[in-house]
Amino acid sequence: MEILRVEKLSKIYGTGEMAVKALDNVSFSIEKGEFVAIIGPSGSGKSTLLHILGGVDRPTSGKLFVDNTDIYQLDETKLAIFRRRQIGLIYQFFNLIPVLNVEENITLPLLLDEHKVNQAYLNEILTSLDLKDRLKHLPNQLSGGQQQRVSIGRALINNPAIVLADEPTGNLDSKNSHDIIELLKMFNKQYNQTLIVITHDERIALQADRIITIADGRIAKDEVIRR
Repeated sequence: MEILRVEKLSKIYGTGEMAVKALDNVSFSIEKGEFVAIIGPSGSGKSTLLHILGGVDRPTSGKLFVDNTDIYQLDETKLAIFRRRQIGLIYQFFNLIPVLNVEENITLPLLLDEHKVNQAYLNEILTSLDLKDRLKHLPNQLSGGQQQRVSIGRALINNPAIVLADEPTGNLDSKNSHDIIELLKMFNKQYNQTLIVITHDERIALQADRIITIADGRIAKDEVIRR
C-alpha cells in the first residue's frame, strides 16, 4: 500500500539571477513499511527534500501526498496538526525540550493534541528503547545515545504514517550509532513503520530496503537493495 507519493516537486530559493533550484521535478512513491535511505553529497537537495517531506518547508511547485492527503493543500493550522500526528521527525541534534523529562518529551505530541496517553503502548516503546529507568531524567542528565532514543520515542508515540530521520547518527559515536540504527530497523520490522532516513553514511544506507540518490536537485538513482 502506498503511504507517500511525491509528484514533480521543485523548490526554488531566490528570484531572477539569484534563483537557486534546490529540487528539480522530483517524483517517487514509498510503500507502507518500507525502509528508504536518501543519500547525496552536500548541496544535492536531500535536506530540502526532507524538510518538504516533513511538512516544514513548502515546495515551489508539485504535490506531496502522505497517507492519501495532499498536505500542501492544507492551511497552516491543519498542516501543523497533520504533521504532529502523521509525521514523526528525528533530528541529528535531538531537539528535546530541556525543561521536560523523558516521559514528558516522548508524550509531548499527544499532550499538545490533548489526547490521552496509551500507557501500554508508551511502556512498550520505553522498554524497547531501554528508557524505563530514565523516565524522570531531564535531557541534560542523559547521554547522547539516550537523548536520541527519547527523540525516537517522541517520533513514534503517535504511530505516524511515516518517520523521517535526518542524519540520526551524525552526533553519536560508533557504538551509539549502531544501536540507534538497530532500533530504527526493529521498529520498522516489528511495527511495519515506514522509515525514511537522510544520511551521508553509506553503511547506514546499505541497511535500507531501497536507496534514493539525489544529485543537483534530481533523483540520480533509485535502487532496491537485494539481499
